[in-house]
Amino acid sequence: MGTEGGYPGEAKPRPYTHRMGEIARTPDPPYVAVVFTSLRTPGDDGYGATAARMEELAAQQPGYLGIESAREGVGITVSYWATEDDARAWKRVAEHTVAQRTGRERWYREYTVRIAHVTREYRFERRGDATSP
Repeated sequence: MGTEGGYPGEAKPRPYTHRMGEIARTPDPPYVAVVFTSLRTPGDDGYGATAARMEELAAQQPGYLGIESAREGVGITVSYWATEDDARAWKRVAEHTVAQRTGRERWYREYTVRIAHVTREYRFERRGDATSP
């Protein structure tokens, strides 16, 4: 949301701090969301390690803002980028293109990629709740 500093256009670079199970902290819009929706094939066959590596590699790319992922039946991963050009550049990173090819050959029965321009966001976060971790 841009209030903590370190987002594009601000002096301090934003460190990558996302952890699985957390909602990405994105800057104020506009930015780009790449929505990857998938159905997996059975078994892991190296998927988990590659997914973790791709998350790590994406975080090193120019314009990367964050990622969110969930899977129960249908998998949905949303990566956030400062610009559409940044998202396009990620698609072409060599190690990522190998993972894409392997995904088509081994890990996915079906997938769809959607590119969206985020123009507005709002957030709710409960604070100070004794039941929160």
